Amino acid sequence: MSPIRCTRRAALGLLAAVVGLAGCAGGDGGDSEASPSSAGTTGASTATAATDLDLREANVVDVAVESGPDGHQFDVTLYHDDDGEAGYANWWQVETLDGDRLGRRDLAHAHGTRRFTRSATVSVPEGATCVVVRGHDRTHGYGGRAALVNVETGATDPVSQGPERGSMAGRECPGG
Repeated sequence: MSPIRCTRRAALGLLAAVVGLAGCAGGDGGDSEASPSSAGTTGASTATAATDLDLREANVVDVAVESGPDGHQFDVTLYHDDDGEAGYANWWQVETLDGDRLGRRDLAHAHGTRRFTRSATVSVPEGATCVVVRGHDRTHGYGGRAALVNVETGATDPVSQGPERGSMAGRECPGG
């Protein structure tokens, strides 16, 4: 019987896979994996079925928002085909219906083709009830699915957007 040989390349590949899995298992500041859930959920968050999404785009599929003393914490789940470092989802942002950016959460690396959730605290102006959460990727820019979010009730409504960041002014806020 011949001994098992492990090449340096195979060992490094295995190490990279283990480190990659460990790095996205929820150990980076409280962010966690999001489990798939059904479309049409209302209340604190909502999710979207994957069947109608263009995964080449950075789709916002779930948003949970909670008011706190330092602002509103947004837990945003993106679903995107992060096929390598060149085209990964590189940030999501919260903005007013008129398109003024309130806050942005930068994303440092690809996450593969799966849902992932990242959080950020954003200051929402007093009197603003409704905001837009948009995803962005390095290759396509905006696109895919955004979400209208009622910061008072947590209700969300998915909105398909084109490749340009269009105004949401005049849109009805969900759960309002």
